[in-house]
Amino acid sequence: MIDLEKRVSDGLVAAMKGKREMELSTLRMLKAEFQKAKTEKGHEGDLSEDEVISLIQRLVKQRREAADQYAAVGAGDRAARELQEAVFLETYLPEQLPDEDLLQIVEEAGAAVKAVGPKDMGRVMGHVMAAVKGRADGKRVKATVQEYLQSLVE
Repeated sequence: MIDLEKRVSDGLVAAMKGKREMELSTLRMLKAEFQKAKTEKGHEGDLSEDEVISLIQRLVKQRREAADQYAAVGAGDRAARELQEAVFLETYLPEQLPDEDLLQIVEEAGAAVKAVGPKDMGRVMGHVMAAVKGRADGKRVKATVQEYLQSLVE
């Protein structure tokens, strides 16, 4: 069992003892997702740290999208609950990169692929996402890469 999975198990026990319902239900859901991922066809043994991070990121994204949809139809209490779960799940992700570090990684990736403008978006994104490995949200990376590539044209 890797450290992140152990942290989730420990958090589950603490949430039970502390009777913190939101944390308890969120961690139970997360643990169920771990089990599901472990038993998927073609997967053997424990999940790697990258797989666990990807899984948590996917769940955070789902919660944020659900919150947006609830807010759009006027279900503010449900939207708030989804956002609360997303924020809680983010505590299990690696610390996010500061903007300056992200920009440096983008510039290095751009130089590595010899990017000249927006048409190189896919190649630069591939390099950057591999380099940040869960330490930056995809939307944030995309926006930074777009700004960088646009600045090459100007």
